[in-house]
Amino acid sequence: MNTTSQTSTAIPTEGLSEEIRSAWRQLPDKGVFFVLLAAWLALFHFLGNSTFGYVDTPSLLWWMFNAYHSNSRLESDDGQGLIIPFLVAGLFWWKRKELLGLPLRGWWPGLLLMTVALVLHILGYLVQQPRISIVALFIGIYALMGLVWGTRWIRVSFFPFFLFAFMVPLGSYAVKVTFPLRVLVSWIVEHLFDEVLGIGVMRVGTQLFNSLGTYQFEVAAACSGIRSLTSTLLAATAFGFVVFRSPWKRAVMIASAVPLAVIGNVLRLSLIVGSGEFFGQDVGNFVHENAFFSLLPYVPVFVGLMYISRWLGEQPELPRSATISGSSESKGS
Repeated sequence: MNTTSQTSTAIPTEGLSEEIRSAWRQLPDKGVFFVLLAAWLALFHFLGNSTFGYVDTPSLLWWMFNAYHSNSRLESDDGQGLIIPFLVAGLFWWKRKELLGLPLRGWWPGLLLMTVALVLHILGYLVQQPRISIVALFIGIYALMGLVWGTRWIRVSFFPFFLFAFMVPLGSYAVKVTFPLRVLVSWIVEHLFDEVLGIGVMRVGTQLFNSLGTYQFEVAAACSGIRSLTSTLLAATAFGFVVFRSPWKRAVMIASAVPLAVIGNVLRLSLIVGSGEFFGQDVGNFVHENAFFSLLPYVPVFVGLMYISRWLGEQPELPRSATISGSSESKGS
């Protein structure tokens, strides 16, 4: 009778705000870190950019925002830079238990790394190369974490901190990569239609058109260039580091970005050319400009990443603290 009358005790669960406050309380020397971080960011805000002829501001942070953002729209090929901080913050939160479980203590050689970052920024400032200063900015933040919290922190946090590399805008420097990619995609589509499907398509450089001249499309950089390659590389890098622990498996995932980007863009360009062939130039232009069809190249990317991860065969990486607690619970049961 007593057993049936017992009521189950509800297990209290912490809300997100309480988890944030708990993590904040556990983080040591946070005041020192954020004061140093504010001083470091102030340096790059007031003395970060010397290319006043291009973006009239001394702030490197504002220069970066202009590189990622164009005409109030995400038209820049480097627009992924706007989402990287949120992605990195989310991954840091995902690893919070492992990070907070480390024995954290100051590491004075971090000052040497800070000096390297400062010298690199001075060099970038003098030669008017903001991209060098951006690298210095993130090296300095990484050094600050090591200075305050030690080597174990920076070793565990190398990823996701590495993703900040995608915040270095490439701009015109990417042409050496994008142009061969555009030529390759247009060459594949030409042979796919002309030799496999028997539809007459001719290529001149990165332009595709039929013999009747009823349609003509150019493989522009935005269609199969750095934008799709960078997004695919970012997805493959994040996916590889989250899912795998083995360095060579992570390398395989990252290396798969280029062929997957090519496959995705071949798919999109084939739809554009096919629409132009059967329905005319206007329909092809609609497929080219439509937001839905612009997302299609990423379908084979994510399917390919999932297939490759399954082929490599490894369980997702969990923070060590979660693994330890999970094993202890299984023993207790």
